[in-house]
Amino acid sequence: MSNPSSLRDLYNTNPPTWSFTPPSNSTGLSSGASQPPQSSTISSHTFSSRPVQNSIFELSPGLADPGGLDLGLVVKTLVASAVLGYTTTAIAMPWEVGKCLLQVQWVPRDVGQVDDAEPTTEEVAEETSDDESGEESYFTDPLGSGPSRYPVPRPADERGYVVRKNVMEESTRPDYVIPVGSMLGRHRSEGWLALWKGLLTECITDMLSSTMQPLIHNALQSIFAPTLATLYIFPASSTSLLIPVASHLITGFILSPLDLVRTRLIVQSFSPQHRSYTGPIDALRKVVRDEGGVWGLYLHPHLLIPTLLDSTIRPLMSLGLPPLLAARLFPGTLVSIESSPVAWGVVEFTSSCIGLLATLPFETVRRRLQVQVRGRGQPLKTCVEKRPIAYNGVVDALWHILTEERSDLPVERGLKGRKRDKGKEKEGEEEEEHVSIWRKTGLGQLYRGLSMRLGAGGIVFLLGVLTGGGRAGDESGWAEL
Repeated sequence: MSNPSSLRDLYNTNPPTWSFTPPSNSTGLSSGASQPPQSSTISSHTFSSRPVQNSIFELSPGLADPGGLDLGLVVKTLVASAVLGYTTTAIAMPWEVGKCLLQVQWVPRDVGQVDDAEPTTEEVAEETSDDESGEESYFTDPLGSGPSRYPVPRPADERGYVVRKNVMEESTRPDYVIPVGSMLGRHRSEGWLALWKGLLTECITDMLSSTMQPLIHNALQSIFAPTLATLYIFPASSTSLLIPVASHLITGFILSPLDLVRTRLIVQSFSPQHRSYTGPIDALRKVVRDEGGVWGLYLHPHLLIPTLLDSTIRPLMSLGLPPLLAARLFPGTLVSIESSPVAWGVVEFTSSCIGLLATLPFETVRRRLQVQVRGRGQPLKTCVEKRPIAYNGVVDALWHILTEERSDLPVERGLKGRKRDKGKEKEGEEEEEHVSIWRKTGLGQLYRGLSMRLGAGGIVFLLGVLTGGGRAGDESGWAEL
């Protein structure tokens, strides 16, 4: 019995069914003679990657084009990006200005007790002589023959200025200071254009921050953790929690002078005769000249410590809380923006609320310390009330805000002293027994602007739900804002 012949010589490798790159003509012609003819029934499928849509008005320059880089298109893209960033910053700037002024404003506990009684007067009787001559009577004022009334002089300091007892006193309040509870746009020394104070500085800071932070992050990752595995799910491309926080910290430290200038431009009076700085360059020049140079601009304890705290806690909350909350709220489910956008929106909104509770007090303290002028600089004439005595650091500012100020705003003007009727004294005593707890603490002053930010976070969450949460292929453009 003979063995069957071997089939090894008849084996032929089938051509690949899928082809992701179209074969070149030269390769096909050269190899056509050596390869056997393929069956006509086999179809070749060619896939091409979807062109990436640019979010900046579809002006992405073709860097991989064989023609090279189009310089005109690059310039057009940069201009469009700058215009878009400036416009979005201008839209949000009025709310940012209002929040900053609320954080800086000093509201003492006795702000509502104003002594509106008429000033005490003294009666001075004019001395008259018995022997009046005709010459004396000729130069005598007939209307001033009776006793005259003179106001009692108010207490003054060593330079002769009247001592201000309460921030609600209209007679001693500077004309450039906005009263507590008044609107910024309607004040005579500010106006509606004051809602955009510091717009250029804010726009430059945002653009530099969004450009520098990814570069610093990539540099740190390539140096310290080039092969480190992903430790958390937000964002998907990050490698660890330490490197993103460090990149935000370094970026915030480098751009801290611009944040200082922005705060002072917002808080200073908009009136030209009371304005301390004419612009960001003038502000930087005067701060470097009068407040310790570049060393004091970066390393003064009143500026360095709040910058480090704010630049560390903020990214730590925004990057570390979402994965923890996702594991708590949706156990056993991998929550991401691609798989479950609604659940991820809930996680982001909850983490932003918790993050605001942790970051707003330090941001408020940072704003108040930035307003204080150090060295030989002239005191800043702010458009809102500020504490007459400077704070001595972060802990001192937190303590005095909690113990000196009140949180039951808006403040109701009350009368004290002579103008209160005797019949209302008992009612006043009963009201003092039921005083709100917010009047006895300044905890609310540390969270000025909280409701505004919560409302903005809620709007972003609703927009994310309505537009599909940023799924792949979603061309909604609201996320640019």
